[in-house]
Order: sequence, then C-alpha cells, then structure tokens
Amino acid sequence: MAESALTQAQPKVRSSQSLIAGTISLVIAGLLFLLGLNAVGDISKFVLTSQRAGVTIAAPDLVLPTGISLFILAFLVAVLGGYQIVSGSKRVSLFVGLSAVVLVFGFLIWATHGKSLNLTGMLVSSVIRATPIALAALAGIYSERSGVVNIGIEGMMLMGAFVSVVAASVTQNLIIGVIAGILAGMLMGALHAVLSIKYRVNQIISGTVLIILGLGITSYLTRLLLDVYPDQLNSPPSAIPSLQVFGLWRIPVIGPVIFNQSSLIYLLWVMLIFTQVLFFRTRWGLRVRSVGEHPKAADTLGINVFRTRYLSVLISGAIGGLAGTYISLGVAGQFTEGISAGKGFLGLAAMIFGNWMPGGAYLGALIFGFFDSWQEKLSILQIGIPVELLAMAPYIATMIVLSGFVGRSRMPAADGVPYQKE
Repeated sequence: MAESALTQAQPKVRSSQSLIAGTISLVIAGLLFLLGLNAVGDISKFVLTSQRAGVTIAAPDLVLPTGISLFILAFLVAVLGGYQIVSGSKRVSLFVGLSAVVLVFGFLIWATHGKSLNLTGMLVSSVIRATPIALAALAGIYSERSGVVNIGIEGMMLMGAFVSVVAASVTQNLIIGVIAGILAGMLMGALHAVLSIKYRVNQIISGTVLIILGLGITSYLTRLLLDVYPDQLNSPPSAIPSLQVFGLWRIPVIGPVIFNQSSLIYLLWVMLIFTQVLFFRTRWGLRVRSVGEHPKAADTLGINVFRTRYLSVLISGAIGGLAGTYISLGVAGQFTEGISAGKGFLGLAAMIFGNWMPGGAYLGALIFGFFDSWQEKLSILQIGIPVELLAMAPYIATMIVLSGFVGRSRMPAADGVPYQKE
C-alpha cells in the first residue's frame, strides 16, 4: 500500500519539477527579450584576436546585432520552456542548464552592445582561474572518496603556496619549489589523517584546525621573514612559464585557450583523466570507494581501511599543496597573506557540484573560473550593474544544485564517519 502511494507520488514530483524548470526558462526568455529591447540597433563586438608569447594570433572579430541576437535567444529559450511544461520531460537539469548557458551568453552580448570584448582573453583567463579550484576539488575527491571529510584544503593550499615560494627563492629553482609545496601540503594532510583516523577527532573540527593553522603560520612567517627579507625569501626566479604545444598554440581561439597554458594546467588535465581511470577501472580505486561507502564490509573482505584512508588523505594533501603552489609560483610569482582567497572552499563546492566525480568537479571549477573572469571583464565595460551582484551567479547555481532541484548530489555513505575496528 505504501509502495503504491509512493509510486503515484513520484510522477507528481517530476511534473512539479518540470513545471518549475519550464517556468524558469520562460522567465529567462523574458529577461533576454527585455535586454534586447534595451539594445535595438546596437552592435556587439567580440574580439577573437589574441597576443601570446609576443605573437599576434589573428582571427576575425565576431560581430553580432545586439537586439536581434537577444530576440532569437529569447525565442529559443521560450521554446525550451514551453516544451518542458507541455511534455513534462524528466531531463530537468538539461533544460535548466541550457537556459542558464543561453542567459549568460545573452547577458554578455547585451553588456558588449556598442563596445567590444576580447572573448579569447576571457576564455584563457577562465581556464587559468579555474585551475587552483579544480586542484582543490580533486584533493577533496581523493580524501572524501575514502570516507574522510577534508574542509582543510584551504590550509593545505596556504602552506603549499608559502613553502614553495620560499624554497624556489632560496634555491632559485622552480622544480624544487613545486616539490616543496607538494610536500608541505602532504604534511598538512598527514596531520589531518592522524587526527581524524587515529584519534577519531571530528573531521570538520580537524579540517578547521588545518585552516586556522595554515593561515596563522603563513601570516606570522610572512611578517617575520618574507617582509624583512623579500629579495632572499619571496623572489622566485620567475612564474612558471606557459608551455607552447608544437604549432597548435597558433590556432585561433582554441590554440591560446588549450595549447598555450602553464605546465601545471596540463598536469591537472592528466590528473583528471588518471583519477577517473584510477577510481573506476582499477582494483585500488574500487578499494578506496568501498572504504568510503561501507568500511566494515571492506574490512571483512580483507581491505586495510586505515591504510587506505591514510594514503588517500596524504594524496589529498599533496594535491592541495600543488594547488597553493600553482597560485604562488604559477600565477602571482610571490606569496602574500591569504593568497588562496577562499579557493579551497570553492574547490569543495565544485567537488559537490560534480558529485564527487573528476569531470563534474572540473566543470564546476570552470564555472567559477568563468564567472571570476566575467566579473573582471564586465567591471571594465562599466555596464552600470555592481560587479559584486554579477559575482553571485556561480554561488546561486551551486545552491540550486545542492538543494537537489537540478540533481541530487550523493556523497560517499561513510564520508565523515570515523571507523573503529571491532
């Protein structure tokens, strides 16, 4: 009887979600139409030519009639919304996602009316800004897939950023700096592992300790050492240079975005693919996932739960340290207090956004990176809207995802639960 009632309720829930999704699409269509009315007769110009390594990569500009383009986009989104309402399609996330993408693109068209925007530069900036967030998300995946919550990635990033700059400055060697940053993050991971696995400290508290420790130590040592001896301790030889892939980097638009990036960005892409294969195509990955889902059953089958979790958290710390190293050596070229600027937390949001999957987490990181770049570009265009409001968009999208409307994220069943061998 109860099962029958539940079965009858499910179509109603899906119908309600479809109705809401369709309504959202119609609202977006209305917004695009109003923006179009505000820019009838104007032209939006997107510059695709870019400058990389002192070379001009020429490409024809993308010139669009602002009003007409927005009216077309409004019509397409309205059709999507109407179809969603009438058909009651179960693909709620697909329709809402498409409508959101069209809204962002339409807003860019409107913001550029009568002006120009270097679209290639914006895409390059988005990839660069997404990288530390993606590394932080990857660090979270390794830890939480084994059942250990790690909100201390921010602290790992700060320690990695600080130690890498000092090591690179003292030795005048970027490779040594990168290795030192990874080891610093791993040391923080070891501390988290001991507290949360051996002593079964609440993992949220343990992660908070890492954040406070990382922020406190780096701030203190910056004022004590780096501010006093900047030339000796805070002057690495250079920022990590871009790596130009054969002649592919000269391809318009695609070349600068994909084939002319920092070596650490290429390393990230390799790590994403490797992690996907490792977790879902190897025995070790199966063991990690089983420990994160049901540690008691895994222990019964002869899997060492403690060793698996220790190793996973250490890997998480190493990747967190690499994320901080990328910020200091790969982008800034020096260390400043609080240089991670909350990107560890954004990485955790991207991880949840991607449902603890490498590909999904990177997509979430790209969204944050894009809106970070968009905030900067639109502030230059001076469109009359506070950029702080524009910067809220990715966080609103994350809240929608976490609320379960677009698709419920499912964390590993034993995530955050200390294991005690009987």
